[in-house]
Amino acid sequence: MNYTSGKIKVRYNETDQMGIVHHSNYLKFFELARIEWLEKLNMPYEEIESNNVILPVVKCELKFIKPLIFGDIFFIKVFCSKKPTSTIEFAYKIFNDNNEITTEGKTSLAFVDSISRKPLRCPKIISSLFD
Repeated sequence: MNYTSGKIKVRYNETDQMGIVHHSNYLKFFELARIEWLEKLNMPYEEIESNNVILPVVKCELKFIKPLIFGDIFFIKVFCSKKPTSTIEFAYKIFNDNNEITTEGKTSLAFVDSISRKPLRCPKIISSLFD
């Protein structure tokens, strides 16, 4: 399963002193794309949380290929290539407006009970999206 975000414009506050998007913002971009993807699947994050499930990031990986700078337009492709178990894994590719890959990344999110804070198997409401 995959999803492509809408176009996003780099804001000034997302850049560092060198005018380049600060590395910490890429995880925010990934989260934005993940949440859009879930909404597109009619599984808004609010609904997941209302079932006492939270999804903390437990692993992340970033590879910077070409910098994004203030004013750049970009979009994100999100891939989820395998059915979730106790975690769900996403891969990302960020492209600039010239369709050049600027960044690649991966995140793993764990399914956790929001009350007990203990790990869970993937809830049916999410695993059914992969059937």
